Amino acid sequence: STDGGRNLSLDSIPMGLPMSDPTAWATAMNNLGMAPMGMTGQPLLPDFDSALGMMTGIPPINPMMPGLGIVPPPIPPDMPAVKEIIHCKSCTLFPPNPHLPPPATRERPPGCKTVFVGGLPENGTEQIIMEVFEQCGEVIAIRKSKKNFCHIRFAEEFMVDKALYLSGYRIRLGSSTDKKDTGRLHVDFAQARDDLYEWECRQRMLAREERHRRRLAEERFRPPSPPPVVHYSDHECSVVAEKLKDDTKFSEAIQTLLTWIERGEVNRRTANNFYSMIQSANSHIRRLVNEKAAHEKEMEEAKEKFKLALSGILVQFEQIVAVYHSASKQKAWDHFTKAQRKNISVWCKQAEEIRNIHNDELMGIRREEEMEMSDEEIEDPSEMKETEESALVSQVEALKEENDSLRWQLDAYRNEVELLKQEQGKATRDEDTTKEQQMKLLQQALQGMQKHLLKVQEEYKKREAELEKVKEDKLKVETLLENLREQESSTSRVCACSQEKECPVEKTLSNSPVKSEREVLLVGIISTFLHVHPFGASIEYICSYLQRLDSKICTAEVEVLMTRLQNTFRQELSGVGASLEKRWKFCGFDGLKMT
Repeated sequence: STDGGRNLSLDSIPMGLPMSDPTAWATAMNNLGMAPMGMTGQPLLPDFDSALGMMTGIPPINPMMPGLGIVPPPIPPDMPAVKEIIHCKSCTLFPPNPHLPPPATRERPPGCKTVFVGGLPENGTEQIIMEVFEQCGEVIAIRKSKKNFCHIRFAEEFMVDKALYLSGYRIRLGSSTDKKDTGRLHVDFAQARDDLYEWECRQRMLAREERHRRRLAEERFRPPSPPPVVHYSDHECSVVAEKLKDDTKFSEAIQTLLTWIERGEVNRRTANNFYSMIQSANSHIRRLVNEKAAHEKEMEEAKEKFKLALSGILVQFEQIVAVYHSASKQKAWDHFTKAQRKNISVWCKQAEEIRNIHNDELMGIRREEEMEMSDEEIEDPSEMKETEESALVSQVEALKEENDSLRWQLDAYRNEVELLKQEQGKATRDEDTTKEQQMKLLQQALQGMQKHLLKVQEEYKKREAELEKVKEDKLKVETLLENLREQESSTSRVCACSQEKECPVEKTLSNSPVKSEREVLLVGIISTFLHVHPFGASIEYICSYLQRLDSKICTAEVEVLMTRLQNTFRQELSGVGASLEKRWKFCGFDGLKMT
């Protein structure tokens, strides 16, 4: 362009950046290998993996590398879904065919603000280009070439998407239909150093701001440093000794005592004071032991309450399972519907599973108690011998009952699994058979259609051959008819002349061997045929030729006609012995001289 203000230079473009764009922040932080953070410190991408990115502080990724994750731009929301005619002051844009695929575009360069526009009219000027593309946004520069293309640079990236919307439009200058005033626009992304430089500057600025934000967040969430420990003195020693006796301040006081001892504050003068403080710490152990015993007692009482409640719950579960089992018997089971039976069986399974879980918990508690009891029995074996035997008997009975119940449950589960397997096998078999039948029917139908198509093609070829033969025969007949008409006209003239010279018309008509117009046509055709065959032809050969023209012609009629015309046709014998053959020859030229 001749305008210096529109030159595509690095220094003429001010760089503006919307700081509230979360996508730009996420892209910049991803390129730098950081977890993108928002303005409030919240991560923009919670699934970000820093190991896949780059380390902080190094330059951004080279945007020219392929596979940068750039996707084709979506259609802007303010653009209509169906393209319409666009009227400008000096030109008109006609939309492309909506059924055609969208025009192909190259991969979008990072920070692209420049587009390539091809297919411009030869008479298109920079003013017309500005008039068309300023509707997409602010145009910063236009660089037009002499070969019907140009490069246009916009102020923002989203304006490029609006310009791509015009790709495929047909442009016409005014109302002219001249080829130089029409063209088809092709708009595509273009690589420009200015765009790349601005994009890199923006990425670096975003990275600097993100590093600053992360530093502030780390400082805000850093745990506070512990308060400084006071130096040892007699006053501070008395204060710490009083705190060691108080349960609420014991932790703070014991930390101060530990710090003083590690610093080396213990000497001969302060040894007695430190000993008294250590003695106070030792007395705190007794209080801790008493607290532990109280908590253990509370825990035992809670365990007992839990065990009683669990046993009551287990009894209720047993009753519910018994109800389900009684309902599953044949007397009551036959009166339920299929849906009701299914629900009852499902409820029974669920209740049995929950009952087994609670039973396992209760058995675990009992085992722990028995283990504790066994430890006490080891101490006094002589006193607890009888109770041991009774406990073993009860355990054996409980284990037998549990074993029986588990065996019944296992049998039930096995039966259910077998039934499910059978149902699934039947379903799959039925599906496979139906699919195979459908495939066979489709294959048969396809084969029948193929055979029918082949037959139709063969018939079509035969009909075409017959049509060509008929056309050839028609042409031959037309040529023969034309020849016959010419011969008829010539013979009629010769006859008229001879009749005028020699005799009256009545006498010639009465003595003429040719009696009808049909015989005249036959004579002409036979004369033409024999003229082509100078060595003569048999009567059968002549009749076969005539029957092609008229199937009603018989051999006797033709032979009688030719014998009447002795000056026109002459019969000769050729051959010897068995190969003797009668041939007819045309002798009209000799007969004309004789008559």
